[in-house]
This record gives sequence, C-alpha cells and structure tokens, in this order.
Amino acid sequence: MVESVAEIPQKKIKDYRSEVKPTWCPGCGDFGVLSAIQRAFAAKNLEPKDIVIVSGIGCSGRLPEFVNAYGIHVVHGRALPTAAGVKLANPDLTVIAVGGDGDGFAIGGGHVPHAVRRNVDITYIVMDNQVYGLTKGQPSPTTPTGMAALKRSTSMPKMAPYEGVLENQLNMLAMVLVYGGGFVSRTFSSQATQMSEIIGRAIDHNGFSFVQAMSPCPTFYNTYDPWKEAFVDLPEDWDSADRIKAIDKVMYEERDGVFHSGIFYKTDDLPSYLTKMDSVYEKAYGGESVSSVDALLDQYA
Repeated sequence: MVESVAEIPQKKIKDYRSEVKPTWCPGCGDFGVLSAIQRAFAAKNLEPKDIVIVSGIGCSGRLPEFVNAYGIHVVHGRALPTAAGVKLANPDLTVIAVGGDGDGFAIGGGHVPHAVRRNVDITYIVMDNQVYGLTKGQPSPTTPTGMAALKRSTSMPKMAPYEGVLENQLNMLAMVLVYGGGFVSRTFSSQATQMSEIIGRAIDHNGFSFVQAMSPCPTFYNTYDPWKEAFVDLPEDWDSADRIKAIDKVMYEERDGVFHSGIFYKTDDLPSYLTKMDSVYEKAYGGESVSSVDALLDQYA
C-alpha cells in the first residue's frame, strides 16, 4: 500500500548527509552550498532514493559523495548531458547537476546552450569561485580581467602594462538568459537561508533551472570580504518575468559595483523537453506516456 503524503515522516537535514566527511579546505564556500542543498531537500521531504546528483571534475565535483542520495561523478565538463540522460531515463527522479565555473563554462561550456534550449527538467548549480581551486590557482572563465591569481600561466604575464588575466570575464548569468533559460538565479554561500530557498524553487521549476552559487575559495582567491560588501538583494518590486530587464541588470552590475542575489528571471511558459516528448508519444502511440518503456518496446516485438 502506498503511503499518503501525510503518513510520510518529515525528513531532517541529517537524513541527507552521507558517512563521508567533506574534504574541502576550511572556510570553502562549497560547505555552504552543500548545506543549502541538504536543507532544500529536507524542506521538500524528498526521498534520498529519488535524488540523483551529477558532478564533473573540480573541488565542487566532490559534492555527491557527501550527500545521502545517488551520485555520479563524470568526466570534466560532462555533468549536464549526463544529468539530462538520467532525467530522460527516469522522469520521476529529482536530478541536480553541480560543478564549478571552470567545469561548467570552460571545459563544459559547449553543453550549456544546448541544455538550456532542450529545457530538460534538471537543476544546474554552478559553484563560482572565479578561480581553478583543485589545480591550485589558475584563472578560470569568470576570473576578473587583470586579476593576478596565485599560479601564473601563459595567459597571465608578469610584466606591465599587461599584468594579470588578459581575457575578458565571462558573464554566465547573461549567457543563460540570452540562451533562453526559464529560471535564472544567483545566490551567495554566506546567505544560507536564501540559498536553500532559491535552490528549492529551482527544483520546483518545470524545466532547466540555473543557480549561480557564488562560493569563495579562501585558499587561492579569497573574496569573502569584498563579496559580503558587494552582495545586495534584487529590489522588492523586481519583475522576474522581464527577461530583457534581467539581461540589462546582470550586464551592468560591474559598473554599479554590486552583485545582486535572487531570481533574475522565471517563466512557466516554456514546455519542458519531457512535456514535448509526452505529446509526441501520445500522438504516435495512442496516449502511451514517454515513461511507458514496455509499451514502446512492444512496437518492435
């Protein structure tokens, strides 16, 4: 007999903690992201067996080990296609993809626009510390132009007038907004309550949802103090249904010297990939759901 919703015991945060202790550096912002994810799961009373977390390579790639749920640690930059495949194979699962700014927007950057346009119902949380932490301090796609990271490379000359990072800094929120993302947000690891609430709303969104989780690296690029000063909430009257206004806001933050946190854009008007597939299968097979694998296989008997 299936339990009713009222009969399901309320989960606690500890129910989503694995036996593996986090191995990040003391003070790493990823601790805050991990806690926020677990708090969001508890608030939704999700069953650990119904959760899959997919990660790539990097410090943030370790996160699935620390959560009592199914986890897949894939090769560098491939978290998004793997997560989409998991969701399409079993639509009943809650699927989260996690990674860093390098994993997501350098090595895996080519997957982002296609994950957005397919609109598979997964949540992508990017832990952005603006540096490569695991390999000890190289500049990442989101490292500010001119910043001198700890470990120099050919893209960081030592001689004036071109000292520090030469490349322009990527604006990941602007990219996802322009690609057509239906849920685009930013939060800060020091804002634990807001972060868990935003992640929870991202999970609820029917389609691809994006969370830029600003997560300082105290070892190689410690941004805690300046980010605490720079972070402000979006205005109370912010219209999250206006994509153009959201693009304008994220494009001119550097000029204004702030980071805004909150949900920049959200729309429920974009059908998810699974919704579209259900429609296709209904027309092709007389009402059979996309999740009815046996019915599909019978077509080849």
